[in-house]
Amino acid sequence: MRVRRCAVVFLEPREQAEFDLGVLLGGGDGLRRERRWLALAPHLGTEVEVDGTERELLGAMSPGQWVDEAGIEERAAMERLLAEGLLVSDDPSHAAMRARDESLRGTYWHPLAATLHAFTRWSGVDTVQNMKDSGTETAAEMRQVLGAPPVEAARRAGAPDLKPLPRIAPTAFDDLLARRATCRNFDPARKVPYDLFAQLLQRVFAAQAEVRVSDDLAFLKKNVPSGGGLHPMECYLIVQHVEGVEPGLYHYQAQEHALEPLAGPDKPLREFVMDMVAQQHWFADAHVVVLLSPRFDRTFWKYRHHAKGYRVVALEGGHLSQTLYLSATEAGLGAFITGAINEVELEQAFALDPIHQGALAICGFGWRGQVMETAELDPGERIWVRGAAADTDSQH
Repeated sequence: MRVRRCAVVFLEPREQAEFDLGVLLGGGDGLRRERRWLALAPHLGTEVEVDGTERELLGAMSPGQWVDEAGIEERAAMERLLAEGLLVSDDPSHAAMRARDESLRGTYWHPLAATLHAFTRWSGVDTVQNMKDSGTETAAEMRQVLGAPPVEAARRAGAPDLKPLPRIAPTAFDDLLARRATCRNFDPARKVPYDLFAQLLQRVFAAQAEVRVSDDLAFLKKNVPSGGGLHPMECYLIVQHVEGVEPGLYHYQAQEHALEPLAGPDKPLREFVMDMVAQQHWFADAHVVVLLSPRFDRTFWKYRHHAKGYRVVALEGGHLSQTLYLSATEAGLGAFITGAINEVELEQAFALDPIHQGALAICGFGWRGQVMETAELDPGERIWVRGAAADTDSQH
């Protein structure tokens, strides 16, 4: 049997502190500190604690050169690291771990980006309960608990050195920008018309044109910029309240401008949305919920092991969401985007392998409710008239 180290692994020396009365009575600060070494390997996606012998063996093994296992003296450490997937072998009994490692190698991730992506994914997180537990549900509570934030607009020069710029008369586009505000109150009783639904998907997510270089290489033109012109972002829809569209899960096909029906969840659709957006109930009634799901393998085909590859993928999510906001606002609808999502459950629901294709963010759109039950940030009062809305101190 031949053995080598997995492609990417970082070792973190972590300290955990807990209150200990004995330490306090002994003249200490009352904290008992435990130090551990955690191995972070993105092809696994879970932390693995290692001891000193295992840590040293990982450092001694090559990620590219196979060695015969007979030459490894630390047998117990080797066997555990193989079982955990931090070492891989050519033995059939370790085929699954080796396949995961080779999948990561073949997708050309930058090591730091792969680790960031793998270990910032959520599962089963309830953001609303977390805010309640931390006492930061409202802006006033955040200020009390967290202290003063950095200033809202930075200055690099004193007032005498400022050069005022002229305020240009607003146009219709300026008016559209002024009416763009995140929607946290949706009206599920009013369905989005079928043609309006199709128009928004066409404007925001559809391929507008194609340039074919060869039989297996084509570039799409969309209404947003994309790193390398590769447009890796796939869109998965949770349709709840649209005329002519059965509620359920869909994949949006950007070239054909068509919906591909997918198997639905094993729970009511609204409950499913709640779980996916980490219990942010203000998004649960959105008429259309969109998972932005980048195909990392397409971007990294060009930007192999590139330090900026993951960044341009994340930027594309911002481009798409702003285009959705403006398109929805122009149509009289509300829109939102959130990064507070439970990626692991989304990957399971839409059959995504996070090495090749992930869950980046969730956005959505629909009719805005008539009553502001959850506060929306609208300081220009273009959406809500002051005094007619709910208490705006609660800024979720």
